[in-house]
Amino acid sequence: MPKPEGPPTRPGAAARALIRRGGHPGPTAGLAPGHVQANLAIVPADAAPAFERFCRANPVPCPLLAVSRPGDPGLPELGAGIDLRTDLPRYRVYRDGAPAEEPADLLSVWRDDLVAFAIGCSFSFEEALLAEGLPVRHIEMGCNVPMYVTDRPCVAAPPFGGRMVVSMRPMTPAQADRAAAITRRFAAVHGAPVSIGDPAALGIRDLSSPDFGDAVRLDPGEVPVFWACGVTPQMALIAARLPFAIAHSPGHMLITDRLNAELAGVSTVPVA
Repeated sequence: MPKPEGPPTRPGAAARALIRRGGHPGPTAGLAPGHVQANLAIVPADAAPAFERFCRANPVPCPLLAVSRPGDPGLPELGAGIDLRTDLPRYRVYRDGAPAEEPADLLSVWRDDLVAFAIGCSFSFEEALLAEGLPVRHIEMGCNVPMYVTDRPCVAAPPFGGRMVVSMRPMTPAQADRAAAITRRFAAVHGAPVSIGDPAALGIRDLSSPDFGDAVRLDPGEVPVFWACGVTPQMALIAARLPFAIAHSPGHMLITDRLNAELAGVSTVPVA
């Protein structure tokens, strides 16, 4: 079924319209520069209070940007005309805690009891890194950011739990220090790195085999720099083993009308 069109009124809306008509099926890093991108998790209404508790107990990997009303595919606080059923390039449907399919839209599986959670994404601070001349290797290589499941447990909010996921960007130690200072200002979208250097400190055994996304090269003199990642809620969905839940396919985000500059210096984003 073709995705319905929507009128592009701002760069974020234009990017969503492109995605809606199937014109951008891949990862969204670098798309609609300046605009906040968001991870997505969708659960039935009876599980939503526990999932919100999980996010609030783990604000670094799961910073909440917005929560929908049950059955409503819109998030007006993040953009006029957003339709969560069509506006991400690819989704991941979970059944009984296992990934079951990765559709290009949710039109055939959407339900009236679903509650959507938009969660901050590290793509939002990449604009600030690039503006300071810092490398963002996956954008340079035209691929998805590498993501790894760590050995760090999240604070549980039963039935939700699991381990933190991180994204990685290679930098020299001096660049990593500058990146930490820059991203510390973006606490609403993961903030400063959680680890710099040794992957084993996070229980990561092989940088060349990310759990999600694509491997990127490390140039001589570079070290891996790890930020908390909004794929972490998908570990929580797996742990909860809900009969039905939905998330974004890693790297395939919701592009909003909010501007990254609005999040600089904001520690949390109020969510009604």
